[in-house]
Amino acid sequence: MTIGRRQKASPRTKTFGTYLKGNYDMYLMLLIPLAFYFIFKYVPIYGLVLAFKDYNFQKGIWGSPWAGLEVFEKLFRDRMFWLAIRNTLFLNLISLLAGFPIPIIFALLLNEVKHSKFKRVVQSISYLPHFISWVIFYGIIVALTAENTGVINILLKNTGFEQQSFLTKRGSWLFIYIFSSIWKETGWQAILYLSALSGIDQELYEAAEIDGAGRFKRIWHVTLPGIRSTIVTILILEIGKIMTIGFDKPYLLGNSMVSDMSTVLSTYIYTMGISKAQYAMTTAAGMFQSVINFVLVIGSDKIAKLLGEEGLFAMKVKKINKPARKRRR
Repeated sequence: MTIGRRQKASPRTKTFGTYLKGNYDMYLMLLIPLAFYFIFKYVPIYGLVLAFKDYNFQKGIWGSPWAGLEVFEKLFRDRMFWLAIRNTLFLNLISLLAGFPIPIIFALLLNEVKHSKFKRVVQSISYLPHFISWVIFYGIIVALTAENTGVINILLKNTGFEQQSFLTKRGSWLFIYIFSSIWKETGWQAILYLSALSGIDQELYEAAEIDGAGRFKRIWHVTLPGIRSTIVTILILEIGKIMTIGFDKPYLLGNSMVSDMSTVLSTYIYTMGISKAQYAMTTAAGMFQSVINFVLVIGSDKIAKLLGEEGLFAMKVKKINKPARKRRR
């Protein structure tokens, strides 16, 4: 028996069964999203074997004979497939270059608004278009740009200008395609940046103001570095979707006059799979698309780390842990 030494009480061990019994309701709620992802995301993966088979509808997936890489060879010889890839990359790159900075600028401007009620109203109005389907949004675009009955053409006619068919000309169609995405998604995407802005230490702004920094300098030297990691993360995710494009928007806005620009991978897969019943080719196209997206995500993540994002994080961790070491000494 040692005198003057206090024995530590052993922590009370808690078995997993006891923990599960006390938190079973949380695990029951978790079953719903797990079941959703398993049924609709993981189970359909077995259908990828269609890309390597000479699929026959009567024989089914497993009864159809293996074709090796013949389906991919046929796909890569299809001119429309490469046109769809070119248009998908072009539209996504243009949308990324034009639309990616807009939510950041909008969030920065909204963050500078001091009137809280006005700020909430503007934010609510800005992300409302996100919840409108592209079918309704297409109706709004047609109501604005229709050649004879559109609001814009009526204004052009009343002011003495010639009416235009905006959705059948390549230049105006491309502008409408990009502008409609910015209009619809800017407010919703700005929410992520606004939440990141709320986590910046206000003492940094006060210190910058004491040092004589104006509003724009505070934004440049405090605000933007504070949300840098959020910007890089969202940029990586956007680059990872560079080969993915929604079906409804290009399908609704597209027409025969701009088909060489509006034909994208999603509409190509729809045409080949639903209209022509080429299920093996569309599966191969979807698989090729997913592989390219995966490579782009990994590549953009590596580039972000080479540009110093990982070093910045490590620096922050060192600053947090440094005072703790001094206290222990």
